[in-house]
Amino acid sequence: MRLHSLLGDHPGTMALKAARVSSPVVEFEFADVKQVFTQFKAMMRDLKYDFGEIALNTYLQGFEYGKPYVLLPATTLGRSQHHTIFYNADRGALDARALNGRRIGVRAYTQTTGVWVRGFLAEEYGVDLERVTWVTFEDPHLAEYHEPANVQRAPAGTELKQMLLDGDIDAAILGDVAEQGPLRHLIPDHAEAGQRWARAHGGVPINHMAVIRQSIVQTRPDVVREVYRLLRESRAAATLPAGPDDPLRIGVGATRRSIEHMIEYSFQQHLISRRPTVEDLFADAVRVLGAAAE
Repeated sequence: MRLHSLLGDHPGTMALKAARVSSPVVEFEFADVKQVFTQFKAMMRDLKYDFGEIALNTYLQGFEYGKPYVLLPATTLGRSQHHTIFYNADRGALDARALNGRRIGVRAYTQTTGVWVRGFLAEEYGVDLERVTWVTFEDPHLAEYHEPANVQRAPAGTELKQMLLDGDIDAAILGDVAEQGPLRHLIPDHAEAGQRWARAHGGVPINHMAVIRQSIVQTRPDVVREVYRLLRESRAAATLPAGPDDPLRIGVGATRRSIEHMIEYSFQQHLISRRPTVEDLFADAVRVLGAAAE
């Protein structure tokens, strides 16, 4: 069976994408895209891909709105998040505990990185997320979702980093970038803070996980089992930390606590209207994968 697929070039997926692990049952037609998140809207709105990765919060929203994809217990992208938010030092020092009433930029309100950052800002630094104005640049991946009242769209033609440099916003979630010019990490001890968070919360935050079209799960469980086997073997081919520092955990048990935290953060931030359980999310996958999913 040939699957139209969406996978980024991550350490845990490279062996699969390079066909260093393969199967006589399934083959993959990988989309040629530089940044997989640019295709998440197409996956959720147009159901474009048979198999691939999706941002965790986007999947939770898709699950709520009945999108026909089944979550597999395989992380394709995970990372610490405390280093991703910045402020402009030219406008004075800024402490994470002083964000109430401020304007913070983020690519999209539904972006999974943003959900994680808002979660620990509220949990660890006492930020009242309802008292922050979130300035965004992209629509949600799901057309059914409507953003909260404290989310504003940036003016057309503006750019996130430049708005921070120009003083139009007080902080910005920029992702994996280095300090440059006046841009400084809002969390000065971000590496240590991220490690502490991971050890207290069951592991490095999960950004993306694997999904497969629901009709394939129903009609070709053998394909689903092969895809999951290949994901595990591809992950095993990468040299990565173990335990709570592992960014690419596989299995329901290994991913459970991160998913539970994302469910809670998404609910608190008005991204989903109810809290599914981990068992709800993995029910179809566990039914097909059996003990391998554990």
